[in-house]
Amino acid sequence: MRIERPSAARGRVQAGWLDSRHTFSFGQYYDPAWMGFGPLRVINEDRVDPGAGFAPHRHANMEILSYVLDGGLAHRDSTGGGGVIRPGELQWMSAGHGVEHSEFNASDAEPVHFLQIWIQPSRLNHAPAYAQRAATPLSSAWTVLASPDGADGSIAIRQDARLRAVRLADGDAAAFERDPSRLYWLHVARGTVDVDGQALSAGDALGWADEAGPLSVRGAGSDAEVLLFDLPR
Repeated sequence: MRIERPSAARGRVQAGWLDSRHTFSFGQYYDPAWMGFGPLRVINEDRVDPGAGFAPHRHANMEILSYVLDGGLAHRDSTGGGGVIRPGELQWMSAGHGVEHSEFNASDAEPVHFLQIWIQPSRLNHAPAYAQRAATPLSSAWTVLASPDGADGSIAIRQDARLRAVRLADGDAAAFERDPSRLYWLHVARGTVDVDGQALSAGDALGWADEAGPLSVRGAGSDAEVLLFDLPR
């Protein structure tokens, strides 16, 4: 089964300083047909004005990943975690039994553009935790950014889920072999690609359940950056 989620069909919330697109229901945007995909609960594409951001607020029992596309995102939380996330870096905050954090544009002059991703943990009420993965140049081969065991220098998260990323120039191709016992969600972060003959642009997404065999992603025009979530049922 294949699921299509075009960029234009996502929810949108604008708050003056914030322009946010929601793949799944979140905050003011609610659609019972789009409550998540397996343990993948949130993919928000946020653009935040210079100097603005999210004041301290609380979360619990969620694996929260932040992936910056342009600019810098300043983070601080009650575990002592904090710093500025730049393009190509990945930040992980496991909210566990409860954590308070804030996120602000690190610049007073330039906007920040980033993805915030929530994945439900495999069990509840861990101690909160924080980590940040240094930027590693992406290539046309899949790079593991997050995994349950920290494989290949990835961040170890508290769920049997893997986040992979790839960067494709026009004509570059990346393949992935799907396991029918798993769920897969592909999100185009930037650029344009062809996925098994279907054209996708930034913000578009596809999901698969009960699918086996190779998945082919090919760059189709401007340089593309693609995220692939490998998820348990």
